Amino acid sequence: MNTATRVGAFGAGLVVAFGAALGAGRLVGPLDTVAAPAPHTEMSTDGHPADPGGHASEGDQHTDTHQDPGGGTSATPAGLSSTDQGYRLVPGATTLAASKAARVTFQVLGPDGRPVTGFTTAHEKKLHLVVVRRDLSGFQHVHPTMAADGTWSVSLDLGRPGQWRMFADFDPDGDTEGLVLGTDLAVPGDYSPVALPAPARTTTADRYAVQLTGSLDPATAQRLDLAVSDDSGRPVDLEPYLGADGHLVVLREGDLAYAHAHPVHATTVGDSASGATVGFRVEPPGPGRYRAFLDFKVAGTVHTAAFTLDAAGGTP
Repeated sequence: MNTATRVGAFGAGLVVAFGAALGAGRLVGPLDTVAAPAPHTEMSTDGHPADPGGHASEGDQHTDTHQDPGGGTSATPAGLSSTDQGYRLVPGATTLAASKAARVTFQVLGPDGRPVTGFTTAHEKKLHLVVVRRDLSGFQHVHPTMAADGTWSVSLDLGRPGQWRMFADFDPDGDTEGLVLGTDLAVPGDYSPVALPAPARTTTADRYAVQLTGSLDPATAQRLDLAVSDDSGRPVDLEPYLGADGHLVVLREGDLAYAHAHPVHATTVGDSASGATVGFRVEPPGPGRYRAFLDFKVAGTVHTAAFTLDAAGGTP
């Protein structure tokens, strides 16, 4: 994903209340907030520009930089709009029947209004797609295929009714830096929101235990380290996945502001008694509660661990 901000990938593209409404998206205003086109700068969280290959030197994530009336800049969280710098995310359909294998199609339109077909490979893929229900359940990080006319298609698990948020994380060919565009998909039916788990420093993903060290502070780059062990407490070998040792996507509860961080450090099994450890730098766009999704690969299989984090006081 910028992709250095992202996946790995996406996360990353990193970085998500819900009550008696049919969809949590209805509690936070319009499904898509259209921002005026503005300069876009991708930087690593330590303030250094990403390198020419689209990879920041140390943990990167998307930041949209807009000029404020006073001539300065203000960061707008990625993923809140379906448009940026003239590019637009257009789904083939915005309402889909509940299905565990829903076929979803979309195009990315360029500033000229035509479908974009030229994308820069980042973290081994032309485009990374992150999908999550607006209660932050059902997280999916997938890689669609593109037809010659610029139409992307993918099968998604949309088996539960509700509002789902779809994020396209990509680098168009040319001078434009990596973008994250978001749009909502509606799945009609009885909506039963899933309560967000309380903040905690440990979680499980299949047969693996993941422990988190670090915390989030609003608008400040912070280090998060995640150690992975098997169910008997033994360290594991983290395998490269999309060109990295792990990918972290961070989403804010409510508006689903998106950040996709990437590793800044990873240890081998022998370096950590608690298991292989991968580190990320994450800068949340503001205060709130976040859900962090870590993709990691062990023995040929990708697993996803999820944490709830507060960007104001950290985790317990």
